[in-house]
Amino acid sequence: MTEPARATAKQSDDPRGWIVVGALFLMLSVVIAGRSSLGLMMPFWKEDMGWSYGDISTAGAVMMVVMAATAPAAGLLIDRYGPRIIYGFGMTLIAVVFILCSYMDAQWQLIAWFSILGGIGFAVISPSLVSATVAQFFDRKIGLATSIATAGSTGGQLALMPLLGFLVVGISWRPSFVVVGSVILATLVVVQLLIRGRPAPGRHAGAKRAAGPVKTVVAGLLRDRTFWLLSGGFFICGFTTVGVVKVHLIPYADLCGFPPLEGTFAYGVLSGFSLTGMLVFGHLADRFNRPVLLASIYFLRALTFILLMNIAGSETTLYLFAILFGLFDYGTFPIVASLVASHIGRHVMGISMGLIFASHSLGGALGTFLGGYLFELFNRYDWVWIVSLGLAVIAGLLSLMIREDRGGAPVPQAA
Repeated sequence: MTEPARATAKQSDDPRGWIVVGALFLMLSVVIAGRSSLGLMMPFWKEDMGWSYGDISTAGAVMMVVMAATAPAAGLLIDRYGPRIIYGFGMTLIAVVFILCSYMDAQWQLIAWFSILGGIGFAVISPSLVSATVAQFFDRKIGLATSIATAGSTGGQLALMPLLGFLVVGISWRPSFVVVGSVILATLVVVQLLIRGRPAPGRHAGAKRAAGPVKTVVAGLLRDRTFWLLSGGFFICGFTTVGVVKVHLIPYADLCGFPPLEGTFAYGVLSGFSLTGMLVFGHLADRFNRPVLLASIYFLRALTFILLMNIAGSETTLYLFAILFGLFDYGTFPIVASLVASHIGRHVMGISMGLIFASHSLGGALGTFLGGYLFELFNRYDWVWIVSLGLAVIAGLLSLMIREDRGGAPVPQAA
């Protein structure tokens, strides 16, 4: 076989990958919708249990810290043993957590079940680790495939968050959580049937097994400039999305005079446009300068916080924010995954994305906690949105410092 022919073979996409992409989309749809229910529950738990927004925000922050601590280990396990068994464990744990939470009557149970046990499960079933799985099956269309798979994290919220809102209003939150747990268990069966097998070893150019000592792999990552720039930007990404907007948008809309169902519907609109933005930016990531695309998302996201500070009394402004923020929400994931694959290497994709996702989760934890703390301090959210605007600009600048290189060498690793 000639050298060009070998290169073409190595740069092919595994047809089985599209089945895996569909399974991952479905998995993220139900799990991320469930994880995002924390913001929806705030007004209901405040009325029913007497928990303040600060109390619930603290639980959300603890959950994200647990996710940050768990994600690198989960990524390493996926690198070594494949995704099927690891995802099966994560989905089972999350389903049990929702059923347990339907019985809780004390705040320590929220921390123990949703934050700690749930945090472990949510770290395993995360868009970043899904990106690592997709990268094992795709070369030429990695951006598009990653965007479709991780679009489940927004597609599920689009369809399921409004449905969950109706359930909570109609039958109360306790039976609604049992329904969520049952749906996750049913989805687990489908996902296990669809995710079978792994790509042939060495299919990717320069691919190696991640069989070296963990400390050697991590040491190589910590010396990598691109890893630090992506991690810094993703810390801010977590702060500005899952930290402040995904947790505090519905209670903020409630404070601005919008009823819970209207706030939930706006959240659904945001999720729908997140799906659109993710697919668009995933497609563009295969064709254009990825650091510039990533920076553009952060800069444009910063501008949306100006709209958010002016939604009071204006339903039009609320939905305009939801549309624009949604477009620049999850679009970062396929770009970051593509950059990790080309700059760091697929052979350590799981642990790399796990560590970068840990940064995202820590940013989310800070945003969740700070949102609740500043609200309790000032009885308003304005300073949360101002801080988010400034941080998003910084994330854009960090992204511009990454050099575009679609043929980068992987991180060195011990034999």
